[in-house]
Amino acid sequence: MDNLVVLIPLLPFSAAVLVATGYITGYIKGEASESSTATIVNWAINMSCLLAFTLLGADLLHKNRGSLSLGSWLSSDDLNIEINFITHGFNVILAALFSLILSIILRFSVNYMHRETGFHRFFAIISLFAAAMLFLVLSGNALGSFFGWEIAGLCSYLLILYTYQRPSASVNATRVFITNRFGDIGFILGISLTVAWTGSANWLDLPRLAAELSTSEATAIALCFSLAAFTKSAQVPFTPWLARAMEGPTPSSTVFYGSVMISAGVYLVCMLEPIFEKAPFAMAVLIVIGAITAIHSYWVGLTQTDIKSSLAYATAGQLGLMFVECGLGYWSLAIWHLCAHAIVRCYSFLTAPSLMHSVKNNPIKPIHPAIAKIQWAYTASLQRFWLDQLADWMLVRPIRRLAHDLSYFDDHVVNHLMGIPTPTINAISSLAELEEKLLGAHPEHSQRPFTSGSGIAGKITSGFAGVVHWFEDRFILRGIGKDALHLGRQLGRIANKFELLVLRPRYLVLFILTTLLLAF
Repeated sequence: MDNLVVLIPLLPFSAAVLVATGYITGYIKGEASESSTATIVNWAINMSCLLAFTLLGADLLHKNRGSLSLGSWLSSDDLNIEINFITHGFNVILAALFSLILSIILRFSVNYMHRETGFHRFFAIISLFAAAMLFLVLSGNALGSFFGWEIAGLCSYLLILYTYQRPSASVNATRVFITNRFGDIGFILGISLTVAWTGSANWLDLPRLAAELSTSEATAIALCFSLAAFTKSAQVPFTPWLARAMEGPTPSSTVFYGSVMISAGVYLVCMLEPIFEKAPFAMAVLIVIGAITAIHSYWVGLTQTDIKSSLAYATAGQLGLMFVECGLGYWSLAIWHLCAHAIVRCYSFLTAPSLMHSVKNNPIKPIHPAIAKIQWAYTASLQRFWLDQLADWMLVRPIRRLAHDLSYFDDHVVNHLMGIPTPTINAISSLAELEEKLLGAHPEHSQRPFTSGSGIAGKITSGFAGVVHWFEDRFILRGIGKDALHLGRQLGRIANKFELLVLRPRYLVLFILTTLLLAF
């Protein structure tokens, strides 16, 4: 039964490739093909869900070996990283739960996304995300989990950017994407330290390897992975990205930030339980950050005026409590809390569009009068404790000013030192030389010293430069006329049309998928 684990992420990945290929080639397009796309994607994820529950049943009956290895992916000296999967325990439970939630959300999306412009694009990205998350939780080593972690983050970016014509969508998607890169830094450092000090990145080896680590080494690894977990699960100070991510459609908000992807940080900490147990300071950090996030999210949630933002902060608060449970050593409680929260939050997000109908004639429960009188707390809640503004002040604005200074230095210092003309002069320099020749002008710099070389290499370079100059002079500069200009304009229009065609979302998706396939 262990062999079934390969098909669980493979089926939704195949559906994503099939839908994306059909969309790009034009076989799948418009409302007429919606049923085909929905059938392909739902069939794939339903089969994946069935296989996940079959694997879980086999594990409960003790029929699984516990792991499956497909061979070596990277071997260098004593380091050997396999393509392997975990087929028992917490990983299989999460795979079954996530696949069930994904199946429900995709079925809901068929009606919700009906006649939307990006219907096929949405389902292709969701299928790719499903494959990434299932690969993340079933992978037997940290590198495989990181691969799923990154693909899931990419899908998140693409679906926040679903309505890419809107400036707010592009701004929020970019901010979310960049914020999560801080977590990637921690994940990569954690993997690097783990491999350097233990020689392995396999999850199943952690109990044995953790015993060989000193307290300081375990603390360093745990803190690095904690940074990744805090970022992915929107803990303070990274909480603001979660509200920005609500820009996408409700089904994507449900699957990404309500029940599945947002839980990846807690999953990562639970997988590293043996290392955290040897790092008391790191566990204390989990408690502090989790508690601060829970209080912050509760307080900010009191003044939210839209349902998705309220649910976002409710989600962050619950995840904060899970980190507190992990820090206190209640690992089983955190796991059950994670599973129960994923189910409840999935229901909350999917019913959000009909909330106003459901709460009709149901008055809002007032908060305690003692809290209501604290004006500064009300202001802080409205401003979400200024975390977004603080991030702008500490990160965005300094980087923007640095980019402006570097651009100024490049334009006014480097270009002058290198003798590079300004863009306008650079664009017309060749035409200006032609005009000087036609007027009979012979400037002193017409014979430039760098056009003559010495030695074999110099002669070859000089000859090649002479041929290029002759071609430019004979066929380009002297050939300029009405016909040439008309032809140039036509070529320009063709180039613009080609650029717009290439920049369409379906071709960007194809480029990203092609790059990932070539990379692996």
